[in-house]
Amino acid sequence: MRGVGTVLALVVLATVVATFARRWRIPAPSLLVVAGLAVALLPGTPQIRISPDVIGLVVLPPLLYASAEELSWRELRAVWKPVGVLAVGLVLASAAAVGAVASLVTPLSWQMALVLGAILASTDPVAVTALGRRLALPPKVQMLVQAESLFNDATSLVLYRVAVSVAVASAAANWGTAGGEFLLLAGGGTLIGAVVAGVVAVIRRRTEDPVLETVISLVTPYTAYVLAEAAHTSGVTSVVVAGVVLGGRGDRLTNARIRLQLHAVYGTVVFLLESVVFSLIGLALPAQVQALSDGDRAWPLYALAVAGTLIAVRLLWLAPLSAVVQRKGGIQRPNWRVPVVLTWAGTRGVVPLAAALSIPVATKDGSALTERPLVLVLTTSVVVVTLVVQGFSLASVVRRSGIALEPDHTEREEAAARCRLADAGIRRLEELSELEAVPEVVLDRLRRGLHARLDDARDRLTDSTVESADLVYRQLRRDLIAVEAAELRRLYDEHTISDTTRRRLQRSLDLEEARLADA
Repeated sequence: MRGVGTVLALVVLATVVATFARRWRIPAPSLLVVAGLAVALLPGTPQIRISPDVIGLVVLPPLLYASAEELSWRELRAVWKPVGVLAVGLVLASAAAVGAVASLVTPLSWQMALVLGAILASTDPVAVTALGRRLALPPKVQMLVQAESLFNDATSLVLYRVAVSVAVASAAANWGTAGGEFLLLAGGGTLIGAVVAGVVAVIRRRTEDPVLETVISLVTPYTAYVLAEAAHTSGVTSVVVAGVVLGGRGDRLTNARIRLQLHAVYGTVVFLLESVVFSLIGLALPAQVQALSDGDRAWPLYALAVAGTLIAVRLLWLAPLSAVVQRKGGIQRPNWRVPVVLTWAGTRGVVPLAAALSIPVATKDGSALTERPLVLVLTTSVVVVTLVVQGFSLASVVRRSGIALEPDHTEREEAAARCRLADAGIRRLEELSELEAVPEVVLDRLRRGLHARLDDARDRLTDSTVESADLVYRQLRRDLIAVEAAELRRLYDEHTISDTTRRRLQRSLDLEEARLADA
């Protein structure tokens, strides 16, 4: 019961902090980490020990799946070459640099320094997505950051396995075998993820039950992850591929009602899991520090050196790559702001922590792996540093860079698209009118609605300050919905209607109000 109470208290704390983060418009992961640290330092707070199985099997799959669903095939195809370079080349360079620095400035042996480098080499998709969700980055920049964090897992996982085998079994690094293992992890994970996505797509096409659709969507990432791990391939890659494939076809698999429900359910799941996992990172650090030996008390300096190395290597790698990409795009004077933003967006998070926690506690000969606590503390510390320092300042860096999209740009693009949609609807109505297949009174009603939307979109494009008829209509309709909802409650309170009827009518009003909010 004590464990259950701790979990419930953690959920409440994380939810409250995340709610305030949204209200204050600051990155929720950064504030959650700070709150976790603050709570852990309070007297009487029980020590929190995180199981790698809980993070790897319970938390990661749905968060990765939700991040992958946001990827667009079109934008992904446009950046796949630089993503490939970053997912392989930058991961290798980061691991080597961190390993070298750690072996020089920390008490770690070169074997455990290599393990630390492999753990921290890749950016974290959960943290990157959570931090970048509210930033108005250009589509290609946003896609590059997000896709890199999702597809660099196979490289870092191979490096991690090689490094652990060297540290635990004192075996020589077999890079030929590592290359084959990389192909198995990446290729096998991709294949299993694609197969799972195909099977799920077939099932969802034949399903119209919202509850069953919701269950299928929640089970899909866990299925992809478990099957891939059972086949000794990359579970993360499998989940990412399944999410990308299904996310790009979501509008073809379900109807509007189911999509609204899935969006609400997944939004809740992602909110809770992100809130809990980022607060856990802060809560776990003090207990990990207490497990250190007296010779490791300079760990804050070690962590800063490792974090600085990661940032420096990332900038040195991204600057020439960005210049090449911009020159190929016809830009003669490369923009230095893009690599700076890409560098600062490369945070670490949940995945490195799960990898560090899975390091064996003993070597093959049974002796204790005494350097494991320091690796765990440095990993968590670097995660905290990147989430707090880079997380709190990322929005400012994006603003100062000048590459962020202005709100007016997005509004104009949306208004222009609304004009095209309304025009398409009006043309279809004219075709139906010529066929005389629909009563004229119905056509007039639909035509008035489309013309009102068209006028509203044109007002936005011309920066008109006059309220359009469509805007007035939405405001009045919301007032009418509120009146209808009050009347519905009165009918129910007077026992005029049953609870089933009340729920159905309330859902109908809720759906209409949601459509008005999105209009």
